[in-house]
Amino acid sequence: MSVPERHRTQPGTRPSTPEQAWRLLAAGNARFMADERAHPHQDMDVRHRLALKQAPFAVFFGCGDSRVAAEIIFDQGLGDLFVVRTAGHVVDFSVLGSLEFGVGNLGAPLVVVLGHDSCGAVAAAIHSAQSGDMPKGYVRDIVERMTPSVFAAARQGPLTSESVEREHVRSTCELLYERSTIIRESVGTGRLAIVGCEYKLSEGAAQVVHVIGDIGGVDVIDDGYAFQH
Repeated sequence: MSVPERHRTQPGTRPSTPEQAWRLLAAGNARFMADERAHPHQDMDVRHRLALKQAPFAVFFGCGDSRVAAEIIFDQGLGDLFVVRTAGHVVDFSVLGSLEFGVGNLGAPLVVVLGHDSCGAVAAAIHSAQSGDMPKGYVRDIVERMTPSVFAAARQGPLTSESVEREHVRSTCELLYERSTIIRESVGTGRLAIVGCEYKLSEGAAQVVHVIGDIGGVDVIDDGYAFQH
């Protein structure tokens, strides 16, 4: 089995392309779903080796939900993933700067936007859009940043939590590509790709809903149907 299709066990086997990085993540998610996790890179030797330098092979931008931990869902370990999380994976300047650091400074070849079902931030955004009531404090800022995804989903068909969640993942991917010159140029050269995933809490499956760049052939879920990207 080639390196891209299994967990890394030795130094120097870091994926160097978006396709290799995604295959490694997909294999990890398959192990997680099957309850056959390898728990890679969590031993003392790895911890010591990483003390002075990190080289993650993927950057994750996900929701802060306690049930959606990327390292567990994709069966990865120390030094594998550079993870940024906010409620509802809403984007601000610090998020963009963090993602640019992972791509530009650490050289990760893949950015993954990780949304999920039963998202409280999505439910709050839908409620506010339908009722006109806004939450107090800085939670309002989160809802305001998610509202465009609610409106976009409503224009495309019936407004459901699933349609908004999926649209919000897509729009977040496009927003990162549009706003960050570093990310956009890296995608343009083929060094980087952006993958948007929708995580199913009960199933443990991370389904691809959007791709910017090239990660090879992969099933992309679109309104309940899968097609080859």
